[in-house]
Amino acid sequence: MKAILFLVLAGVLGSTAPVEVIHLGDGREIKAPVLKETAENIFVDLGFTIVGIPKKEVVRRVPVTDEKTAEAEAAKVDETLLWRSIRRAEASVKENVERVSAGVVLVQTPSGSGSGFILNPDGYMITNDHVIQGDTRITVTLFEVENGGLRKRKFEEVRIVGMNAYADLALLKLEGENAKDLPWVPLGSGDDRVGETAFAIGNPLGMERTVSEGIISTLNRPFEGLTYLQMTVQINPGNSGGPLFNLKGEVIGVTNMKLVYAEGMSFAIPVERVKWFLRNRQAFAYDKDNPNTGYRYLVPPRKGKTPPAADEPNEADGGEVEGKQAD
Repeated sequence: MKAILFLVLAGVLGSTAPVEVIHLGDGREIKAPVLKETAENIFVDLGFTIVGIPKKEVVRRVPVTDEKTAEAEAAKVDETLLWRSIRRAEASVKENVERVSAGVVLVQTPSGSGSGFILNPDGYMITNDHVIQGDTRITVTLFEVENGGLRKRKFEEVRIVGMNAYADLALLKLEGENAKDLPWVPLGSGDDRVGETAFAIGNPLGMERTVSEGIISTLNRPFEGLTYLQMTVQINPGNSGGPLFNLKGEVIGVTNMKLVYAEGMSFAIPVERVKWFLRNRQAFAYDKDNPNTGYRYLVPPRKGKTPPAADEPNEADGGEVEGKQAD
């Protein structure tokens, strides 16, 4: 009884206990002073009452100092990961668009355009390999809400960090004086389920900041040796490289292809493959001075013809063609 009375008085009189953001397994967060901790529970002061949180329900605890929020703490870039993850409660598509759309960008090259998304405030970002394949002149446009209007912010200095044509992923870096404190979007954990709502933001056919909604149809649809998320979210050329979000505002995939003569059958690269690509980015580092960066498929000889010698050109197409991923 004395212990309970002490905790109640602490809530009434105010507390100087350290403040933490406690992330729960269902996506909710509690930001409050931690008054006491036992082997089974964490007791926090909500100002008008004391709540005991079972430790088995806690996913992560983030100390908050100098009034910094948990997102500000997460914004500190870990160079070994590059991406950020934040556990958030589910919200409507409308609410999510307001909190994540600033991190979705337009990617343009001399041969076409696509979409992408920023991983952290230092300007690292993801798009599809096929969006930039064969080009080194890349422009990235951010869309920022300012004074009730929309402002376009263009970056002409864009460095290719890594490319993997097989996974159809490319890592870019925005550079220049303005490439700092940029808006970004968190990556999910890959634990989404069939039937859950998902939505995409991108630039289909050049129509900027287009939002489309649907559900996850299948988690592991096979295609050319890899598996993809199948979804009813409508995408078109120009969506490639853009993010697929869940209702927590987390990226769960990278939109990259659809069936041409079918409706509601689109596909996205699972977020776990994106994380694998980022962890192993040194293996796919881009070298502008090396003409053999990446890989190329040799054109096979036609039936009834002798294959060309190693030092002779292949008459079919100059000896080699680049491998391509489906749009």
